Amino acid sequence: MRCTGVALLWVLFSSWTIQTQAQMRISPEIVQQWANDFGKQLSALSNRYSGAQLLQKKYKDVEPIVKMVEVDGSKMVKEFAEGMENMLGRKMKSAKRMAEAAEDADLYHEYNATLEFDYYNSMMINTQDEDGNYVGLGGEFPLEQNEHFNKLPVNIQQSVIQVPTNVYNKDTDILNGVFMSEALNDVFISNFEKDPTLTWQYFGSSTGFFRLYPGIQWTPDENGVVTFDARNRNWYIQAATSPKDIIIAVDISGSMKGLRLTIAKHTINTILDTLGENDFVNVIAYSDYVQYVEPCFKGTLVQADLDNREHFKLLVEELQVKGEGKVKKAMKESFKILNEAAAEERGSLCNQAIMLITDGAMEDFQQVFEDFNWPDRRVRVFTYLIGRELTFASNVKWIACNNKGYYTHISTLADVQENVMEYLHVLSRPMVINHDHDIIWTEAYMDSVLPNTAELFNTQAESLLLMTSVAMPVFSKKEETLSHGILLGVVGTDVPLKELMRLVPRYKLGVHGYAFLNTNNGYILSHPDLRPLYKDGKELKPKPNYNSVDLSEVEWEDTEDALRTAMVKGENGALSLDVRATVDNRRRVVFLKNEYFYTTINETPFSLGIVLTKGHGKNVFIGNVSIEEGLHDLTASDVTVANEWTYCETDIDPHHRKLTQFQAVVQYLMGKEPDLECDERLLQQTLFDAVVTAPMEAYWTALLLNASGIDGGVETAFLGTRSGLMRTIRYVGVEKRVAKKFLSPSDKKNLFTLDHFPVWYRRAAENTAGRFLYYVPTEDSIRADSKFVIAVTSVTVTVNKKTAIAGATGVQMSLEMLEKRFWSTANQANDTDCSGVEGLCPISCTDNADINCFVIDNNGFIIISKDRTDVGRFLGEVDGSVMSQLLRMGMFKRVSLYDYQAMCKVNSHSASSARPLLSPFYNLLAGLKWFLSNFLLFLLDFNIYNLWQTDYFVEAKSSFHSSSKKSRGGILQPCDTEYPSFIYEPSIKETNSIIKCGRCQNRFLRVICCCW
Repeated sequence: MRCTGVALLWVLFSSWTIQTQAQMRISPEIVQQWANDFGKQLSALSNRYSGAQLLQKKYKDVEPIVKMVEVDGSKMVKEFAEGMENMLGRKMKSAKRMAEAAEDADLYHEYNATLEFDYYNSMMINTQDEDGNYVGLGGEFPLEQNEHFNKLPVNIQQSVIQVPTNVYNKDTDILNGVFMSEALNDVFISNFEKDPTLTWQYFGSSTGFFRLYPGIQWTPDENGVVTFDARNRNWYIQAATSPKDIIIAVDISGSMKGLRLTIAKHTINTILDTLGENDFVNVIAYSDYVQYVEPCFKGTLVQADLDNREHFKLLVEELQVKGEGKVKKAMKESFKILNEAAAEERGSLCNQAIMLITDGAMEDFQQVFEDFNWPDRRVRVFTYLIGRELTFASNVKWIACNNKGYYTHISTLADVQENVMEYLHVLSRPMVINHDHDIIWTEAYMDSVLPNTAELFNTQAESLLLMTSVAMPVFSKKEETLSHGILLGVVGTDVPLKELMRLVPRYKLGVHGYAFLNTNNGYILSHPDLRPLYKDGKELKPKPNYNSVDLSEVEWEDTEDALRTAMVKGENGALSLDVRATVDNRRRVVFLKNEYFYTTINETPFSLGIVLTKGHGKNVFIGNVSIEEGLHDLTASDVTVANEWTYCETDIDPHHRKLTQFQAVVQYLMGKEPDLECDERLLQQTLFDAVVTAPMEAYWTALLLNASGIDGGVETAFLGTRSGLMRTIRYVGVEKRVAKKFLSPSDKKNLFTLDHFPVWYRRAAENTAGRFLYYVPTEDSIRADSKFVIAVTSVTVTVNKKTAIAGATGVQMSLEMLEKRFWSTANQANDTDCSGVEGLCPISCTDNADINCFVIDNNGFIIISKDRTDVGRFLGEVDGSVMSQLLRMGMFKRVSLYDYQAMCKVNSHSASSARPLLSPFYNLLAGLKWFLSNFLLFLLDFNIYNLWQTDYFVEAKSSFHSSSKKSRGGILQPCDTEYPSFIYEPSIKETNSIIKCGRCQNRFLRVICCCW
């Protein structure tokens, strides 16, 4: 018997009274008959309304005229990398033009101490007073919504100035800087005309103001405060200084109690915020003796990534004052760490500095500097005098001035920010004097300052919300100040990662293929499995460590870190891995053989990788049709194309930006927009698929118009092809449909998007063509009375024994309709002849209170149950003891999966046991993970299967990141988790078992595979 579809029928008999074995028996023949009858009904419904057999025949008919090609991954990744190099090269040229213009403007600008100058302040524009007059630093500023800038109202003819609330917006330095930088307006506009793919361009001044193009209305926080300061942004800090090794030494002697310690802690945190992935750091505290705030990091430097910075902040909060301050001991330990790092070529191999935070230095400390730092003074020492007392100011100042550092006095919390930033100017002096215009690229980050960020969180793929920035320092070229090394600021522009990823056409990678970017530090820049957001109540927020996710935490099957190591080293190559991939929000597992191809992107710190799935994932077929024939079928009413894919480039010419991809394709093919740049190969595939699938429209329409009508509950038939083309027919109107959102524009998981094929397409691709797969979507937003079932199968093309996926087709049905059919099938009439039947007779899934019947899918999720609230849940949640028994019998296989980006609820006593750099706790966690893995089956036996993984809530089997803050009442924290997925073993068709449980006498289980 050929298997054309699969579901599982489970009949569970439960008795709370003592009965004999014979009384409890259910005839296997009866259950098998139910399974076969229901299976035939499902098969008939699915084939009839999807038209799968017709579609497969149409693709079979064209096999003699198509050409099968195997994808060359090595060649492809290099072509993609070259495209990215060209695009990023244009951004760098724009930054250089901005830097040159700013330096020239400063060269010819004479400082005016009495300058009065009105400018467009982003907080004041279009603001009027009570009399209807525009307020100062405001004025009329036209704004128009622009598709290119996330639909924000902008002014592409003018930039605006943003000034943080703690900086006086009419300060003389601010006015002179704003006046000087007016010259950038013309450069901004010229850059945008030369490269229409540019987004935000800006200049962050060392005095505190921020010039932004295009101009926007800036939105303060709920208290009317603007905390954004460009000088704190990573792009500014990285461009203003070279990589550095920093030791922060804080005084915790008795005199530092109270407000002084609070200020000191805030100073440490602010210094940590100025560090990035290319920097290395450690924090020590001293009184009578020296202590490391993190004992695991004793005597070494650790990378200043987000995890380690947050870990230090957590530990700094726990510092307590005691004893007498011995600055000499702190200096000796600090020099020892830095000198050893330099000698062993560890750390940044660039600048080195000590940050001394104290309220005074009384002892004789000169000898320490003579022994460890003089005469070369290779290590700079910056001193921060805490508190209002100035008795020891001269000593603290002497330390800084005699070690090429900088002294500053911090008496209040409000002084911290400005004073800490001074050290950046000192460290930038060698670059300024040498005029080293190093171009820097930042790690991925989320621009959370834009007004519509919350809307973007809900409408775009998570991994594509991020961006990177290219930035350059701006120096003073005036001869009189050249030797002083004056940093004027930093210019830069943003590069949304979704624009970069558009250069890797989704259709070329296949159904399970994907592309990813990472930095030379091993951190993910873009990856379809990168999940930077988490749900806090109803609100989506960035995770604390969202931009420091390592490649090994996403590609965790690479246990030897071979892929990560090669890409960090900037190598070119290929790698094959057997992977456990997941679909449907990581609920279901598929086993793939992936091939990874990787290369560097020249002139950047980035590497590009692409993944192709062996077998059908590496094969593509090419067919030809005329434009006239293809265009006729493409413009049918039931056809759409993937609007997030780039069939034609609509972002170059502003005239094209309002066109959808479908509109652009049609106008290009009709010759109405010949200037459009289109992907000819993708258009060729799309036209071919439109012609081959054209008969489906007539087939579906005939069903709709058939006099016998449509079976109640059959709502939508659909198909999708490898070119992103979709055809859809709605058998019932929207007012009668249960699945109102299904395949609507907001139903991203079921559409072709920039970073994935639809869920139903990916699931169908891993099953035999012609064999239907059934499942119930389980989004939280779907109510129990609105649940529906999707049946889907793949369609293939085979040439010379090589197979490629052509597409997938399916039908969406209401759950209620399937339930009625099943309950009607799984039922014996009361007048059934029970003579000679041993056991229960007649039996019914609906009328027998002691019998529970389930239809579940191949991953163990319930499709049909008496209790509608069970639908979509994992069987192990409903009855863990049953699932445990099925595992033992081999009916299902347990597959371990790992999530290193999870957010977990923990109690306040949970210790942080993360994987910070050099942490010795990791081996212990590995042992804990093994224990918890084996502990799971014990939990299953006791029917407490509540370990099913979700993105937002995992309470078991977790190890917490160092960025975790102290839990207050079970807040969400980043953690690493192991969670199970289960998959049906098709070799077992039928099984029986008795399961003893608690008060009930026994449970008799029969499992039948419905195969038709």
